[in-house]
Amino acid sequence: MSINEKQDEIIEEFDLFDDPLDKTQYIIDLGRKLPPMPEQYKQEDNLIRGCQSQVWLGAEMQGDKLHFYGDSEPTAQISKGLISLLIRVLSDENPEDIAKAELYFIDKVGMSNLVTSRRAGGLSSMISQMKKYGAVYAGLQSSV
Repeated sequence: MSINEKQDEIIEEFDLFDDPLDKTQYIIDLGRKLPPMPEQYKQEDNLIRGCQSQVWLGAEMQGDKLHFYGDSEPTAQISKGLISLLIRVLSDENPEDIAKAELYFIDKVGMSNLVTSRRAGGLSSMISQMKKYGAVYAGLQSSV
């Protein structure tokens, strides 16, 4: 499934909910389903700067695809759900495609109405970090 196909799937899922509280609960539920992050990635270097809570993001090449791992502190359920959504869309894709991806699903699902401005800043930082990983692994940028 391509990055855009994954985004379209998420848009369809969110369209099933009318109530913003149901959408927020869905984000939390997605975070609960996120596979555990290997402990080796839970380090200071992998903390997302700009998040109001601690969110970790790690990446490694698996063959010719970039795989992401993510987690958050236990009390940051929405943040964990947000990183889960981004991992779902961008993980196991070609690094250059990740670096150049246009993440239109965020606007289409009305994410700005679901998260606080501080969380929106964290979400932006998560996206930026994932795109930087893509650029580095694609050889388009020298460091993360």
